[in-house]
Amino acid sequence: MAGWDEGNIFYSDQRYLAEEEEEETYTRNQAKRKFVEFIRSYQDHSEGSDALDVYVYRDQLSRQKNKLYVDLEDVKAFDEDLCELLKRSPVIYLPLFEAAASEVYASLQNKNAEGEEPETQEVQVFLESQTQFGPASLRELSSEHIARLVRISGIVIAASKTKSKATHMTIMCRNCNNTKVIPCSAGFGSTQLPRRCDLLHTENQSERCPLDPFVVLPDRSKYVDMQTLKLQENPEDVPTGEMPRSMMLSIDRHMVQRIVPGTRVTLVGIFSIFQQNNKRGGGAVAIRQPYIRVVGLEEHVEGNARAAPTFTYEEEQEFREFADSPDVLEKVFSKVAPSIYGHPDVKRAVACLLFGGSRKILPDGVRLRGDINVLLLGDPSTAKSQFLKFVEKTAPIAVYTSGKGSSAAGLTASVIRDPQNGEFYLEGGAMVLADGGVVCIDEFDKMRPEDRVAIHEAMEQQTISIAKAGITTVLNSRAAVLAAANPPSGRYDDLQTAKENIDLQSTILSRFDLIFIVKDERNFDRDVQIARHVVGVHQKATEEHGAFDKRRAADESFMKRFIEYARSRCTPRLSEAAARILQDEYVRIRQEIKKSAEQSGGQPPVPITVRQLEAIVRISESLARMSLKSVANEAHVREALRMFRVSTIDAARSGVTEGIVFTPEQRQEMVNVEAQIKRRLPVGSYMSTKNLLREMGRLGLSEPSVRRCLIFLSQQGDVDFRRERRVVYRSH
Repeated sequence: MAGWDEGNIFYSDQRYLAEEEEEETYTRNQAKRKFVEFIRSYQDHSEGSDALDVYVYRDQLSRQKNKLYVDLEDVKAFDEDLCELLKRSPVIYLPLFEAAASEVYASLQNKNAEGEEPETQEVQVFLESQTQFGPASLRELSSEHIARLVRISGIVIAASKTKSKATHMTIMCRNCNNTKVIPCSAGFGSTQLPRRCDLLHTENQSERCPLDPFVVLPDRSKYVDMQTLKLQENPEDVPTGEMPRSMMLSIDRHMVQRIVPGTRVTLVGIFSIFQQNNKRGGGAVAIRQPYIRVVGLEEHVEGNARAAPTFTYEEEQEFREFADSPDVLEKVFSKVAPSIYGHPDVKRAVACLLFGGSRKILPDGVRLRGDINVLLLGDPSTAKSQFLKFVEKTAPIAVYTSGKGSSAAGLTASVIRDPQNGEFYLEGGAMVLADGGVVCIDEFDKMRPEDRVAIHEAMEQQTISIAKAGITTVLNSRAAVLAAANPPSGRYDDLQTAKENIDLQSTILSRFDLIFIVKDERNFDRDVQIARHVVGVHQKATEEHGAFDKRRAADESFMKRFIEYARSRCTPRLSEAAARILQDEYVRIRQEIKKSAEQSGGQPPVPITVRQLEAIVRISESLARMSLKSVANEAHVREALRMFRVSTIDAARSGVTEGIVFTPEQRQEMVNVEAQIKRRLPVGSYMSTKNLLREMGRLGLSEPSVRRCLIFLSQQGDVDFRRERRVVYRSH
C-alpha cells in the first residue's frame, strides 16, 4: 500500500486498469521524491574520482543557483527505471525534475540563512549524455519518437531573434472582471483560452457571462526568453546525392543567445509537433510539423568535427609509432591522392593544408589564422578537381562548391525572412558550415568579382561580418580554402605574361599561401608513364574491386583519424634557429622580387608581402605537425621555403617577361611583321586573331613570329586583345 498517504483519488475503472498499472513504475509524487533524493545524495563513484564524499549535484546547485547540468548516465546509475521514465515521458517528468531541484535549492538556502524564509527560485535542468540513445541522426526520426527524449548531432545554420514566451498567462473576464491564471505549454505549443467564465454568479447578477469573455493581461503574465534555431545534418553525414535534412529547434531561458549559425552541436531534446499557422487558411488539421524542444545543448570544440575527439590507447600508440618513423613525411605525402600520377609538390601542399598550422592569440586579443589556403591554376585535365574531391573525402569537415553556382550569400551568410512571422534570421553559407575544416571551391575563376570579394575577410580574418536587415553580427569561418582555377584563355599560355595568365586581383592572390601553376606538358616519356598509370588504375578498380576498395578505405580512415589526432594534440612553434633562417630568406626573396620588378618595369603579378612570410611559418608548423613535433626546426623551414619557391615564386616568374630582348635578326623580322600587321589593321578597327594569322601566313610569315609581335605590340599599347584574345583591336 505504498503511496496511500499522497492525497491521490483512487477509483476503479475496469476498462483501463490493467494497462495503466503496467505502464507506470512510479507515481508523480514518488518520481519527484526520487529526483529530490538523487540531487541530494548522488555521489560520483566512477574511476578516477578521488573524493567520494562529494555530492555532485547538490554542490553544483548551491554554486549555480538557477541551473543544474545532469548527466543521464548518473540518473541511470542511481535508478534505471527513473531514467527510462525520463526518456519515455520527458514532458511529464522533466517539470517534476525541475520542481525537485527548486525544492532542494530552497532547502539549501534555509540551512544557510538564519531565521529567513528561503527564496523560491526556478531551476532549469539541462540533460546531457555522452552515450547515444534513440535515433542517431535527423533522418532516423519518425513518428514513434514523438514526445520522447532524443540525442541528435548537427550544425546550426540559422538563428532567430529572441522572443518572449508566456509560461503562465493571466486572463480576465470582460463581463465580471474575474481573473485566473492558466499555464502555457512549452516550446511552440499554443494555449486555448476557456470559452466560458466559471465564476459562480450571485442572485443580483443574474445574467451569465457571454461566450469567449476572456482577454489576456500581458503585464500580469509570466514570461521566459525563447529562441528558434534551425539544425541541419553535418555535411559529412549526408548520403551522396541526397539533400541535407533540417529541423527546427526551440530553446529557452539560459540557452538563449548562446549559439550562432555555423556552430556544431550535440543536443538532447524532446521530439515534439505543433500545428503550423497557414496565412491562407485551411491546411490539414491532423498534420503537424515536427520540431525538437531542446533540454540540453553541448557545443563542439573549435576546429574538430566532433566534440573533444576521443582516441583509444591502441590508436594513439599506432599514431605515435607512425610519427616516429624517419620517413613519416614521405609516407604522409604518398597517402595524398594516390590515384593521381605525379604532382609531388601539389600533394605536399595538400597535405600541409589538411594538417594546418597553429592558431595563435596575441596578448592584445588579435587572432592569427593557422589554416593554409592553396590555389591550383592551370590547364584542364590536370587533376585539379580530383585533388579537391580527395580533400572533401579526407578532411574531417569539408564543403565542396563550384564557383559558377556560388554567390556571395551562398558562400558567407544570407538573411532570410521567416514566412510564418515575417521576421529576419541568419542562415550560414559554405564558409560558415565548414568552420574548423576545409572549403573546396572549384572553377574559382568563373566566380563573379563581387562574389569573390565577399570571401576576402573570411580567408584572412576568418570571420564573416553581417550588417543586413537590422541584423549586425560576426560569424566564425575558421576554414582553409582549396581553390582550382583556369587561366582566362582556358589553357596556360607561355607567350603571355604571368599577370595575363593569372587573371585575379592581387588582393585575393595575397591571401593564398601557395599558388601552383599546373601545366599539361607534352613530353613523350611522361605521357607514356601517365597512360600506364591511368590504365593500371582502371584495371585494378575493375579486377580487384573488393580488395582495392577495402585497402583504400582503410588508408582513408587512417589518414582522417591521424589528421584529427595531430590537429587536436599538437601545436608546434618555430625554434630560434629556424626563425633566423626564415627572416634572412624572406628579406632575400623580397630583394629578388624587387630587382626583377625594376628590370621589367612593372609590378609582380603575385605580391610578396608579410602574408607570405606568415604563410611560410604556417607551412613549417604543418610539416612539424605531421611528425607530431612540438617545435618546427630548420629542416621544416627549409622544406617550406622550397615549396614556396616552386609554387608562388615560380608562378610570379612564369610566362614571358615584360622586357623582351631580341637578336638583330629577330628585330628585323619583328619590324617586318609589325609593318604588315599595321598595314592590314588600321587604327580603330577589329579583326579576329584567327583571320589575322591566316592572312599573315599567306604573306609567308610564321605563326610564332606573328604571335610574338602581337604580344610585343600589346605591351607597347598599340593593340588590345578582346573577347578572351579571340579578337585584336588596333588602338594606336
